[in-house]
Amino acid sequence: MHERQHEVEARLRRTLDERLRPAIHPTVAALTVEVWRVPPADDGLVGDPVGYDVARAAPYEPAQVGLAWGPPWSTTWFRVSGEVPAGLDDAEAVLDLGFTQAQPGFQAEGLVHDPEGRVVKGLNPLNDWVPVPNSPPGGHVEWYVEAAANPTVLTGFRPTLLGDRATSGDVPLYRLARADLCRRETAVADLVADLEVADGVRRSLPDDHRARELLDAVERALDALDLADVTGTAARARAELAGVLGSRAAPGGHVVSAVGHAHIDSAWLWPLRETVRKVARTVANVVQLMDSDDSLVYAMSSAQQWAWLEASYPELFARVRTYVDQGRFVPVGGMWVESDTNLVGGEAMARQLVLGKRWFAEHLGVEPREVWLPDSFGYTAALPQIVDLAGMRWFLTQKISWNTTNPFPHHTFWWEGIDGTRVFTHFPPVDTYNAELSGEELAHSAANFRDRGSASRALVPFGYGDGGGGPTREMLARARRTADLDGSPRVRIESPADFFAAAEEEYADRAPVWAGELYLEIHRGTYTSQAAMKAGNRRCEHLLREAELWSATAAVRGLLEYPYEALRAAWETVLLHQFHDILPGSSIAWVHREARATYDRVSADLEAVIGRALDALAGPGEETVAFNAAPLARLGVPALGAGTAEDERLVSTAWPSAEGGAGLESDYFRVRVDADGVIRSIVDLRHDREALPPGGAANLLELHPDHPNRWDAWDLDEHYRHTVVPLTAAEEVRVDGDAVVVRRSFGDSSVAQRISLHLGRIEVDTEVDWHESDRVLKLAVDCDVHADEARYETQFGHVVRPTHVNTSWDAARFEVCAHRWAMVAEPGYGVALANHTTYGHDVSRHPRKGGGTYSRIRASLLRAPRFPDPVTDQGRHRFRHAIVPGADVAGAARAGYGLNLPLRRRPGRAVEPLVAVTGAPAYVEAVKLAEDGSDDVVVRLYEPLGARARVRVTPSFQTSGADVVDLLERPRAGLAVWDGEELELRPFQIVTLRFRR
Repeated sequence: MHERQHEVEARLRRTLDERLRPAIHPTVAALTVEVWRVPPADDGLVGDPVGYDVARAAPYEPAQVGLAWGPPWSTTWFRVSGEVPAGLDDAEAVLDLGFTQAQPGFQAEGLVHDPEGRVVKGLNPLNDWVPVPNSPPGGHVEWYVEAAANPTVLTGFRPTLLGDRATSGDVPLYRLARADLCRRETAVADLVADLEVADGVRRSLPDDHRARELLDAVERALDALDLADVTGTAARARAELAGVLGSRAAPGGHVVSAVGHAHIDSAWLWPLRETVRKVARTVANVVQLMDSDDSLVYAMSSAQQWAWLEASYPELFARVRTYVDQGRFVPVGGMWVESDTNLVGGEAMARQLVLGKRWFAEHLGVEPREVWLPDSFGYTAALPQIVDLAGMRWFLTQKISWNTTNPFPHHTFWWEGIDGTRVFTHFPPVDTYNAELSGEELAHSAANFRDRGSASRALVPFGYGDGGGGPTREMLARARRTADLDGSPRVRIESPADFFAAAEEEYADRAPVWAGELYLEIHRGTYTSQAAMKAGNRRCEHLLREAELWSATAAVRGLLEYPYEALRAAWETVLLHQFHDILPGSSIAWVHREARATYDRVSADLEAVIGRALDALAGPGEETVAFNAAPLARLGVPALGAGTAEDERLVSTAWPSAEGGAGLESDYFRVRVDADGVIRSIVDLRHDREALPPGGAANLLELHPDHPNRWDAWDLDEHYRHTVVPLTAAEEVRVDGDAVVVRRSFGDSSVAQRISLHLGRIEVDTEVDWHESDRVLKLAVDCDVHADEARYETQFGHVVRPTHVNTSWDAARFEVCAHRWAMVAEPGYGVALANHTTYGHDVSRHPRKGGGTYSRIRASLLRAPRFPDPVTDQGRHRFRHAIVPGADVAGAARAGYGLNLPLRRRPGRAVEPLVAVTGAPAYVEAVKLAEDGSDDVVVRLYEPLGARARVRVTPSFQTSGADVVDLLERPRAGLAVWDGEELELRPFQIVTLRFRR
């Protein structure tokens, strides 16, 4: 039986590839081709794309099939024309730009326009046909094709210079392969679909009667087909399959909700400018399908991509809008982009949903209810509460199926966040967001579904993605055949909301609960890769906080107009760059080069906004005042206000030691630095305690080899820890005023550190000139603390993770994300490591000399992967860290704010905060004017310690009252209750107050 099965499979595969698929589009006549190459820009590099009006008026030259075109990243326009012969029915043109792979989105692509400029359709390797408009026999056809010469960058993770137009060269990459007017042989296309479905279902079944029945039918169909007359015998072959394809599925089986989709990375192996065009190509394909097939329902996320479509392709957007109104072209996700969720700050995570949902409401009149993040690299435990407060009901991802150690135990479940909020969540068991609706995929969905027996429904996103492309008519043909087919799950094409509503009704009352983060057991290097992305994002997030706070304060005081548009533009740009291949550092060099410049521009714009607000608030005056944007009082300055500040640093001294090292001392600490520039002792004078374990070290730099098995910029594989080189040979250790300066070199790189004492913390300022490859650099701090767990700041709170490796789940978290601080503690004493710009951390336990264990906190500073950017992180970087002995969570947070929101000093007057928060700790995350343009003041705060809290919120301005609102600043039932004065908070609860003015 198996020998016959293999023989039939081989026969079928060759027949499909060599005879049937080529016979779908026989050539009737060649088309005339003309070409215009977009000229180089002034900088000598390939020109940026031009609009259709420019391209149509350009001087075209005669061309022909075989033409070499397309230096990397260039654009070439083809004018293609011809006459439709009389009597030609089912006419289509086939335009093969020279596609070299079978996967859409990772090489040349095209967008077809008609002579009036109307977008017709996108072109890619698996969608190379163009519909011929209805016209009288002998009618003339003409199209303009915008062809993008995107290079193939994803070639086995090898370093490549193709990832930046400045280094990719000017040799043409492609040759025009076909430009023909064809007849579409529908019977042959239908036979292909029949054979694909019958064979796909058979492959997914055990060796039973149904499998043998399908195999027999496939063999009979092949026997009935005359390879010398494929078109003439296709119907006869189909008749042999009609019986087995008409057999209905047994009742009560697996039901698949198939949702058309095209995951389009907002940047990855292409720059942002190319994504705008990818969106247009994919949407054009979807609209064309919807025009001809009323079964398709398509889901598209990312308000940013919708906004690009509206701005750059208004005619196409208007056609899409019609299908949105019909409920077939469905906005999903509600976010500005499909962002990373580990690295994004709390307020920015909220704004992803605020700006995204507002855009969908204002431009499309819809409010998505499901968060749609199929490809982000793990999901913060703060997200369920943020999702709920944004008015979202459901959550979907696919990426956790990539776990390399522990298969996730559920596919449909309640996900519980750090505050106890739960959101109904689904992981499609098909294990891809680029499904083709093949028999194998559908069978995998059913067999892999870990909640089967209790639930029967799963979602399958189908369509080519990552680089775009979307669903095809071939996929819809498979969906029709598997809607009710014996041996296959039942396929229903419907919207995500339809799926979630049905799944929730079926399973919500008994679905399991997963508490805590959805940690992705792969791609851990994204916490560190492309350090400039992390620094730029962190800087802009805090500048946005300051710009809103001080602008709102000045506006309420009547000193200037609130800069709504400037702030919104800055937010949109920062949110865009939080996309899950930009901020994590996993895009090509072009993307990161542009992003560095963008962060600099946004930072300068925000500094200007802040400067204008502070000028207005400070007013005239000779006394130096300090503006404190942090949510806690510092140095005598009130939180969120300005006043006279004490000196930020207590009196401290530094001196050289006879052994070649140095010492530092203040009222808080006595620190010893050895001759290698490593801190070997930290005596906490307030607690009369040595903070380092015997033989321990702090500010120790450690270098590891970093050779992931694959996915270079993404992955930090566990085996990196097998080899470590401590950097302990200092070239210089010297005293500079009240600080100690350390210089050292390693490999082709050098580093300078400045160690100084500040209030309650030891600051280590590290400057690295980095020229390594395939290495990772870490900063280590040993802590004489026995701790079973460590705490790490996350959005609106912190998460707790084990320091031991009792289980495989614990061991897999060998690299984790923290925001501004991480800490370990035993009862009564803790040590924290705060940071200015780093995210990757690891905390481990080690045997202590004399007994017990001590904890080691390490921050990942730099990596040096060579794919997809071969010069990742090369150059100068600055990192600031603070070691905080004797810390609790509040002390760790204080140090984190100190590094990220330094006081701004200037001559002027004191400024009363707009709101004062007193009582138990509650941190204000944002103070701003309302999103709707009114003068209402919005204050967002949260409980940071993981404890119950009762706080009093007091405004300093006239208000007619206030409401507790959701993230979109709307009153909603079920939110916190506030009596106008005291507010009771649950652990980690987020509360947004809207003060009416």
